[in-house]
Amino acid sequence: MKKAIKRLGIIAGALAVLIILLLIVIPFFFDMQGYKPWIEQEVSKAIGRPFTIGGNLKLSLFPWAGLAFSDLHIGNADGFTEKDFVYIKSFDVKVKFFPLLSKDIQVKQFVIAGLKIILEKNKDGRANWQGLGKKEAIGVLVEEEKMAQESSQDKFAGFPIKGLTVAEFTIREGDLVYIDHASNTRHEIKDLDVELIDVSLEQPFKLIISANADGKPVSIEGMIGPLGKEPGKGTMMVDLAVKATNLLSINLKGSLTDVAILPRFDLSISIDKFSPRDLIKEMIPDYVLKTKDHDVLKAMSVQMKINGTTGNIEISDGIIDLDQSTMTFSASARHFKKPDLAFKIKLDKLYADGYLPTAEKMKTEEKTVKHDKRDYRPLRKIVLDGIININDLTIRGMQVMGLQAKIKGKNGIFNIDPLSLNAYEGSMTTIASMDFRGESPVTQVKMEVTDLQVRKVISDFMKKDFLEGKAKASINLSMSGDSAELIKRSLDGKGELRLKDGAIVGIDLAGMVNNIKTAFGMAGAGEGGERTDFTEFIIPFEINDGIVNTQNTSLVSPALRVSAKGTADLVKEILDFRVEPTFVKILRGQGDIEERSGITVPVLVTGSFTKPKFSPDLSSMVKKAIKKGLDQLIKSREEKEGEEGKKQSTEDAVKNLLKDIFGK
Repeated sequence: MKKAIKRLGIIAGALAVLIILLLIVIPFFFDMQGYKPWIEQEVSKAIGRPFTIGGNLKLSLFPWAGLAFSDLHIGNADGFTEKDFVYIKSFDVKVKFFPLLSKDIQVKQFVIAGLKIILEKNKDGRANWQGLGKKEAIGVLVEEEKMAQESSQDKFAGFPIKGLTVAEFTIREGDLVYIDHASNTRHEIKDLDVELIDVSLEQPFKLIISANADGKPVSIEGMIGPLGKEPGKGTMMVDLAVKATNLLSINLKGSLTDVAILPRFDLSISIDKFSPRDLIKEMIPDYVLKTKDHDVLKAMSVQMKINGTTGNIEISDGIIDLDQSTMTFSASARHFKKPDLAFKIKLDKLYADGYLPTAEKMKTEEKTVKHDKRDYRPLRKIVLDGIININDLTIRGMQVMGLQAKIKGKNGIFNIDPLSLNAYEGSMTTIASMDFRGESPVTQVKMEVTDLQVRKVISDFMKKDFLEGKAKASINLSMSGDSAELIKRSLDGKGELRLKDGAIVGIDLAGMVNNIKTAFGMAGAGEGGERTDFTEFIIPFEINDGIVNTQNTSLVSPALRVSAKGTADLVKEILDFRVEPTFVKILRGQGDIEERSGITVPVLVTGSFTKPKFSPDLSSMVKKAIKKGLDQLIKSREEKEGEEGKKQSTEDAVKNLLKDIFGK
């Protein structure tokens, strides 16, 4: 028995030695170069592209099973400018032979040098990676992909190996080129180096990637893994640092699960403080960033947690620090084909004016804007539910506190209910609806304003000073269109504005209507004031097709009662109003008001919004004066008898008439 075992051992050893010798000797007698034309021909048939290997093919079997070649070309498809689709300068792989027999892959080295891939699209939109391979093979791949998507996690076949270790995995001097002839754009990733260190199935391994993207340095470095005995199934940890252009540093830490079945991720993302202004300048050297404040976009950092699947994403614990502002946020997105979006945003403070474009840039953009027909179909698919809170906001010069907006949308209809804020000792509440179901949006707005100090609003927003008082307003508006011009032309609605205890600044309405001399610039300098105080100013209005109409505007001041009516054309920006004044006096001790005698001057307000014109309504004034004089004449003649009395009454009436007209 012992002799039999000894003989079997000797035979086994001899066979092992023989197999090793064969593995060493066979490559020397096996003419790989002779098979190269056949290999090139078969690969070309399989992929439908020219395939050549310019250098020698090298094969080894022991102690390392290896394959090496150089100067590999996969040609481009017909109709494209570049010669190659893929080029590899050299390739070398070595794997331990005997462990392969037990499905244990031990890679000594896997090295690709000089890899170049060119992705190209022609002017018709066709890409050179389309149609790669036989139609039959493509059909099989599509069917297999469908089957893989339909199969459940329990049917996952797994990876048919027991172990995997890679001592060296390297891609050196790689290039990736993207060319789009339709848009005349070209992007390049050059000097791509990829290195994996200490790769195994059971332990995380190190990943190092560096490249130049369109001339800008990019790198990724960190730990990833373990792959597991069934790569693509199970949980894999990620801890990576991504750097770009020497300005941007992004850190990702978390896990990826079942990436080959139903990918799930749970990541923390942080972006170290950087300058968005410098980043824009670095990425787009010719672009000139024109904001109203040169000190904005100087510092920004981001933190957030993101988890979910390819069809459901949730963002939590989000923090963005931008210059002097801090924003916290959370969001979720589901069903990307018909997006269901929700978000909550809270800002401590925001000086929005600093981030707005300069007046020069806005004028330039207005000239170049093309009013092409917009496609609102994507908005009809969105389901939206969001809340925005801003504690302290400055926009267009106005200071707003406690802004809150609740936004909901579905089937192309978006509602803001409500948008509320506090500003200038008052408050405003707005409810709005935007309907995108038609060719152009239709908007409905309802606004309530309470106790707003209008002088501060006008001063901050318009940089002017022409009205003061505490405002209360109720406004209902509707409009359609997606440009300022269309909106103004379609504007309809009605409302009422009430101001109390204020003044019209810059106009002495009392002096203007008192008589012609003091009314319109004929008085000497220093005569009369330049404001009209009032206790109440009521402006009811209606708007039809962009024309504001008021028929019962009234102003009450201590010595004056004013009524006004007319129109303001928002499209042409012109005014057409008539102001009718009446002087009054309060009877002492009685509190009663009576109309004062004398002829006042009605005022016509015309001209543009920016340059209004004030002029006396002479025709109306003369008619009124003549009528009053004739009435007095008739009354005087009726009261007195005789020619002398009639003559005296007529003379007095005419004198009084001229005195009222000319103030003398």
